[in-house]
Amino acid sequence: MDSNIPTKQNKTLRFSTVISISLVLLMGGLLGLILVQSQNLSNYVKENIVLNIIVNEGTKESEILELQKQINANPEVLRTQYISKEEAARNLTKDLGEDFVEFLGYNPLLPSLDVHLKAEFADNAIITKLAAKLEKNELVKEVVYQKSLIDTINQNVKLISIGFLGFGLILLLIAITLINNTIRLAIFSQRFLIKSMQLVGATKAFIRKPFIIYGILHGLVAGLIAIVLMVLIMYLVISEIPEIAILKDWTQFMTVAAGIVLAGIIISGLSTWFAVNRFLRLKIHELY
Repeated sequence: MDSNIPTKQNKTLRFSTVISISLVLLMGGLLGLILVQSQNLSNYVKENIVLNIIVNEGTKESEILELQKQINANPEVLRTQYISKEEAARNLTKDLGEDFVEFLGYNPLLPSLDVHLKAEFADNAIITKLAAKLEKNELVKEVVYQKSLIDTINQNVKLISIGFLGFGLILLLIAITLINNTIRLAIFSQRFLIKSMQLVGATKAFIRKPFIIYGILHGLVAGLIAIVLMVLIMYLVISEIPEIAILKDWTQFMTVAAGIVLAGIIISGLSTWFAVNRFLRLKIHELY
């Protein structure tokens, strides 16, 4: 394939091609991770929207625990947490920085259940319906939640998702263009070899085959390099911001990684195919 290029130049050309493709794939992979993690972050925020169920004064703990089981049986509910009067007092004392129970002489707080919903059910219409259902229970005094916060979260998540999707499509087009141009430049240096093979009677398929094989290998190697760089970047980010580790999902990372390798192989292979075909169609005088 590269017999008309000195060995050193050939290696340099291949190396620069692979590095260029890997850097483009790295950008695409990082965006893919951001898109995946943004969805995780969205779910994390939605699942931390709390419905505070205030229980009537004098309700026995056994009755509250039974109520908790009933609430957990709802398909919308992710998890619940029982907050006793004493625990609620300790939490409020910690927030206020002073013991209000000692000041008042009694604990005015009521026991409660904190209800966390599954992300897909974090919608005001669904929550309103669930709250109305829970308030019918004779043990429940009231259900408290922030309607405006839920609307704000959903609106912001929708806008951010649209923004990321638009940016992702633009970056995908840029990535395809950059990889295509890089490969075309590499094939351009082989144009005389391609035409020479064609003039001595080689078929187009025979000429294309080694170029496409190299193109696929370049895409594969570039994808693997991009994955290694992504792992290093993730390690540095997590070491600097440990909190982000709660959003880490290796299954999703492997999906993104597989997508990078597949994209590298497909884009590189197709770009090579189109580039070789272009020079196969040219006349000899058009090569200069």
